[in-house]
Amino acid sequence: MVKLETRSQGTVIQEEVTILTHFLAETTIRIAGQEVFNKIERLTQLSKEKNYQELEKEITTISNDEMEIIARYFAILPLLINISEDVDLAYEVNYQNNTEQDYLGKLSTTIDQVSKSADAFSILQHANVVPVLTAHPTQVQRKTMLGFTQKIHVLLRRYRDVRMGLLNKDKWMDDLRRQIDLMMQSDIIREKKLKVKNEITNVTEYYQKSLIPAITNLTSEYQRLAAEKGLRLEAPKPITMGMWIGGDRDGNPFVTAETLRLSAETQAEVILTYYLGKIAELYDSFALSISLSDASEQVKRLAELSSDASIYREKELYRKAFHYITEKLANTKLYLTDNQNLSPRYDKASEFEADLLTIKDSLIANKGENLVKGDLAEVLEAVRIFGFYLASIDLRQDSSVQEACVAELLKSANIEADYSSLSEEDKIALLLTELREDPRLLSATHVEKSELLEKELAIYQTARDLKDKLGEEVIKQHIISHTESVSDMLELAIMLKEVGLISTESARVQIVPLFETIEDLDGAAQTMTDYLSLDLVQKWVASKDGYQEIMLGYSDSNKDGGYLSSGWTLYKAQNELTKIGQDKGVKITFFHGRGGTVGRGGGPSYDAITSQPFGTIKDRIRLTEQGEVIGNKYGNKDAAYYNLEMLVSATLGRMVTSQIVDSNKIDGYRSDMDKIVSDSNLIYRDLVFGNPHFYDYFMTASPIKEISSLNIGSRPAARKTITEISGLRAIPWVFSWSQNRIMFPGWYGVGSSFKHFIEQEEGNLAKLQDMYQNWPFFKSLLSNVDMVLSKSNMNIAFRYAQMCDDEAVRDVFNAILDEWQLTKNIILQIEQHDDLLEDLPNLKASLDYRLPYFNVLNYIQIELINRLRAGKLSDKEEKLVHITINGIATGLRNSG
Repeated sequence: MVKLETRSQGTVIQEEVTILTHFLAETTIRIAGQEVFNKIERLTQLSKEKNYQELEKEITTISNDEMEIIARYFAILPLLINISEDVDLAYEVNYQNNTEQDYLGKLSTTIDQVSKSADAFSILQHANVVPVLTAHPTQVQRKTMLGFTQKIHVLLRRYRDVRMGLLNKDKWMDDLRRQIDLMMQSDIIREKKLKVKNEITNVTEYYQKSLIPAITNLTSEYQRLAAEKGLRLEAPKPITMGMWIGGDRDGNPFVTAETLRLSAETQAEVILTYYLGKIAELYDSFALSISLSDASEQVKRLAELSSDASIYREKELYRKAFHYITEKLANTKLYLTDNQNLSPRYDKASEFEADLLTIKDSLIANKGENLVKGDLAEVLEAVRIFGFYLASIDLRQDSSVQEACVAELLKSANIEADYSSLSEEDKIALLLTELREDPRLLSATHVEKSELLEKELAIYQTARDLKDKLGEEVIKQHIISHTESVSDMLELAIMLKEVGLISTESARVQIVPLFETIEDLDGAAQTMTDYLSLDLVQKWVASKDGYQEIMLGYSDSNKDGGYLSSGWTLYKAQNELTKIGQDKGVKITFFHGRGGTVGRGGGPSYDAITSQPFGTIKDRIRLTEQGEVIGNKYGNKDAAYYNLEMLVSATLGRMVTSQIVDSNKIDGYRSDMDKIVSDSNLIYRDLVFGNPHFYDYFMTASPIKEISSLNIGSRPAARKTITEISGLRAIPWVFSWSQNRIMFPGWYGVGSSFKHFIEQEEGNLAKLQDMYQNWPFFKSLLSNVDMVLSKSNMNIAFRYAQMCDDEAVRDVFNAILDEWQLTKNIILQIEQHDDLLEDLPNLKASLDYRLPYFNVLNYIQIELINRLRAGKLSDKEEKLVHITINGIATGLRNSG
């Protein structure tokens, strides 16, 4: 099996990019004049020639006024290239599917593989992959720009027809030219900071245009392919969606009970609007006359309930039935989104499904089997998957906040005056007593509550209200950031008990620990052993069908210990936690907190899943999708289908794949990795936390200050004032290193640790080469480093370093440069490759023709930052730096 290759990479994309570049040039000349465009051409040529010294000199001569149009040009061009690539990928996916060709992640191939397993039915029936869209927006484009992107995508989808003369070329060119004109003359970046409600509406845009049709179609195909193998599945859900936006309040003071309610109601509005649209289409098309096709008594009953009294509908009972369903849906929508108590309406999504099944059964009984396909089948599939809630919303809060709230509750109830000072054992004993034996509500006292406690209790009460109104699926889990102990989890149980979401027998919301630092991951096994040993917890887990979810944090562990240390600690933690679950009869499932970049656990999703420790995927897997990655993967229904297909195939494939390396060899690999990773961790921490000049270097030689003022999300850049690396959020940390093109979190410490290992004993290089060839985890680990190195540029990074006035601070770059060169050499040795990206020719080709453009942006950014810091840019002109940030992120495609 091979990775998806694009047949038209060298032809259609080149033609499209030529057309797009031509129109962008036309627009630029019209707006700014030929003289400014000549400068753009000059900068492009110098970048292609890699004459960076002359390029820098030219940029210093450009005025601030000229900078705006020039920066916009180089920020928009990579975006246009991205769109062309996405269109080509969509065509290729459809072509290879429809011509029965094989490619990596193809669902039919995977289900064929699974069908040969003894427990094939159980695997396919229960498999569930959940992409969780999160409120960490490194997506720096405005919603307006995303709209232009979608329209250009649609136009480029028609280019194949234009080439064949099936569409009028002049009209097509005019439409495309107009969109580029609009794009070039609209603000690329936001003038105001996003609010949580903006994040909610922005991300739900993806459902109507791509995610709902992609997921319903994929689920139907999943069932069809299983049925071909004799496996008749019962309403499987291979893909469901999750959501953090509106419920993730960790470090975000703007997430409240109001935003949680807004998130749920917005999602309900989106899915009910979809249903209403589909039912309207069915109403229009189902003009069946009972004089030609009979209807069941149940359909006749639905028709009788309809308020459609038109004389033209007397024989069209299916239409009348759909009219009644529409009336109930419309009233349901008003109830769920505006609390209007109208009748008739549906109290549960299952009632809506029952009405649709009534129509389906009637059609089948009356020789209308072909009519149940298409829109009716799609909406039936959708209601099974999405209900009235669309996506499950996760709640999340930091453990320290929960401790403070519980301490206040216990004090106000005269139970414990200083809870936080208790030992861990005493905390657990006290909390278990409250959970097991005391039915009273701790918050039911007349003692005045702090603002924090009031806010938290309101969120939990709102969660209870939403579950009662929209169904259990709307909120299923609460994640605890920085989980360090059993008491952290029991404190959350106290808060859930206050609103009736947990009892001594069951839990309506599952408590999910998030282990994210190296130290927390190392201690996770003991914490979960102790937690799962509690009789109370065993009942809570039993009420969740024996599943216990654990979230693993990639970004904080990376920032804490470096790339190798993070990856290996996470790998070991999964093995240990899975074993604990097996010992206690609990199915441990993992929620992977991955960002878009390698430094935040990113990289190709298929490889990431297939490289998970053998035996650690138990039916379910959840993973975060963030920022510009959401747009890249789910921006249109073709891309969404392909990326979701890859996730499902990778998960199923990993569940049935046997261990490909014998256990003795794996034990040897693990022993060697322990030594390498320990060394890597010391190397990483010695620079990041041990070098007294590193903090100043990072703050000066990266655009972190400028990123912190960029309106890319509702959440602050740090949990506290940025005075040290540990206080900085992982997202701007990684984002900044991608902007200055060092890509530091994705590789630093790798080269030296491998070099030390190789030098320890003859044959160790051969060992590493064997690990790369035979161990999926290790191959994925190194392939991600390869990809990151290919996107770095140390010549550009050197110019950022020159922004440091202090020579000792500036010298930090030399240590980074030495490690970069060593890492590149060592990685190529282990891979036995001559160059980076040898296994990814398409990515290499893509970077080759886009790098010259966004390399220019880096040099423009350096010049603009120098001007800004020297006071030579006005407050209004500061947005020029933000335009370059946008363009570089767009060019790299996985920035944060």
